[in-house]
Amino acid sequence: LQLNKLEEAANAAHTFFMANPEHMEIQQDIENYKTTAGKVTLIDREARQHMEDYSAGVRHYDKEEYELAIDFLERALEGYYSEDEDCQIMCEGPQRFEEHEYLEYKAGLYEAIADHYMQVLACKHDCVRELATRSGRISPIENFLPLHYDYLQFAYYRVGDYVKALECAKSYLLFHPDDEDVLENASYYEGLLEGTMDPDTIKPRKEAKMLLRRHKLESHLLQVAAVGLGYTYTEPNYWNRYGARQDEHSVPSSISSEPEDGPRLSLAKKPMPKLDRELKEGGPLLYSDVKFVYNSQQLNGTQRVLLDNVISEDQCRELHRVASGIMLAGDGYRGKTSPHTPNERFEGATVLKALKYGYEGRVPLKSARLFYDISEKARRIVESYFMLNSTLYFSYTHLVCRTALSGE
Repeated sequence: LQLNKLEEAANAAHTFFMANPEHMEIQQDIENYKTTAGKVTLIDREARQHMEDYSAGVRHYDKEEYELAIDFLERALEGYYSEDEDCQIMCEGPQRFEEHEYLEYKAGLYEAIADHYMQVLACKHDCVRELATRSGRISPIENFLPLHYDYLQFAYYRVGDYVKALECAKSYLLFHPDDEDVLENASYYEGLLEGTMDPDTIKPRKEAKMLLRRHKLESHLLQVAAVGLGYTYTEPNYWNRYGARQDEHSVPSSISSEPEDGPRLSLAKKPMPKLDRELKEGGPLLYSDVKFVYNSQQLNGTQRVLLDNVISEDQCRELHRVASGIMLAGDGYRGKTSPHTPNERFEGATVLKALKYGYEGRVPLKSARLFYDISEKARRIVESYFMLNSTLYFSYTHLVCRTALSGE
């Protein structure tokens, strides 16, 4: 703007706004640029072409412009697989072990090799999430890759290409083999092709089959490595088709039979649930010992839950022993020993501090690790209970001891 390059400024503002649509000030800036510079074509500098093609395909699909939808969705698939190759290659570079650096972690040769290849494998495995996430966003579009085939199977049906429709339906079923709607669609397409060709000769697309096979193998290797190296690995549900998606549109559904001058088969569409920006609650607690006590309403608030038996009595005693050796008065409260009431003293410690003390031998390393494991367990429970669509990350975990002051 200071260089009087209004079009570039407008594009920069538009790029920021696409990743931060709730930012009202930048929206006003864009309007000001339009007024000052006249008619401008706004360009998202961070846009991914396969995402743009996918969105365009969905828009044409919603308008029932099926031939255009097919063109854009096929282009989106081609771009997706090309981006996937690039993502895989980018994961081959040097890896940084930031979680080890603060502990002054010293790995032997074999440990370093194992660490490197596990990082590479995890990076490659996460390309599915990376390619389904819009620029600047945290959460991916759920079921992103399979959705391409779901749209295409219906679009090809509507333009009369039943071979392609069956091919795309079978490709979708690779990811969701129990989807009754698409199973019915595939059966219907096979019926349309009987007498002209053998439907069994039509196979799912090779690129989808190869990607899914590779993805399952990566998952297996990560889980085996987790067991061998002694850490917890939870496989994300990359193809979840039940959660809310970031795009509000219709998804191809089942075939229904309606009498209208005789039997007639048609492919219906079911509405896409709108994105629920508020956290839901009531999901599974994951562990049989954990007991639900109160929900948000019972606690007179929102996004609250009270649980019991998250840790055992033995674990509680072990944490208490650890706390006595690492607690610092005012830790986590900007050094204030009584931040909430003058009648209590607050002492705290973080996982990082516990692990440092463990590696220095000042507390048992096993006990310090317990602190971390309990924190991770709580994270998984909260993530599941509130049915989050993306991974929950803690800023930090804080162990707090509150002691009543004598004479108060």
